[in-house]
Amino acid sequence: MNLDFKGTNIHYTDSGKGSALVLLHGFLESTQIWKQLQPELSKKFRVICIDLLGHGQTGCLGYVHTMEQMAEAVEAVLKHLRIRRSTMIGHSMGGYVALAFAEKKPDDLKGLCLLNSTASADSTERKINRERTIEVVKKNHETFIKIAVTNLFRPKNRIVFKERIKELIASAQKTPLQGIVAALEGMKIRDDREALLHFTPFKKMIIAGKKDPVLDYNTILEQVEGTQVKLVTFPDGHMSFIENESELLHEIMHFVEK
Repeated sequence: MNLDFKGTNIHYTDSGKGSALVLLHGFLESTQIWKQLQPELSKKFRVICIDLLGHGQTGCLGYVHTMEQMAEAVEAVLKHLRIRRSTMIGHSMGGYVALAFAEKKPDDLKGLCLLNSTASADSTERKINRERTIEVVKKNHETFIKIAVTNLFRPKNRIVFKERIKELIASAQKTPLQGIVAALEGMKIRDDREALLHFTPFKKMIIAGKKDPVLDYNTILEQVEGTQVKLVTFPDGHMSFIENESELLHEIMHFVEK
């Protein structure tokens, strides 16, 4: 399904009945990443999957897509569907978008799950790396995508999930250059939102991969210290929706129902 947002097309899917569950994909991903989980989740919940700005079948709004703009697009979809309260699960960049939504609309959330994601902003070093990535992407985004997607998996899983990785790369290759750069620019300037882990009324969960090559596991441990956030640890990498699929399904079911 599609919705016009500020003259740009937003693509989303809506399936099942019950409590609303909103799934937000990460950088270089689309609603496609949820296709294994969606059928099971739809048996119990109303599942909304949204293509974020410049990704999947959703158009670009400009040359920088801030997390706030992406969250506004999510808000527009939920308003259109007349969904007032939902549980939101964001993978990686989708987690940053969910946090931006939570900051603006805390009362609209029943729960928030950061899946292989973090509430902190980019460090200075990370910002420099984003700048470098933008330069690389502008020169050859196809090679960048191939390497970037593969490197998100735990090394041993790169062989185990070879076919799924091929699918992810093929899907990511459809992301327009403008969408890739705009997302990188937006992630680079995102705010630190760790305070939301302490001072918000809804339930919270972080799912982390112990061997995540992108997010430092110890930093996540520090983030949840002194909060009411439930921490779930998987033994693998950044792609829990593939690397730990059945365990993830179980955790999501339990979190939404609780």
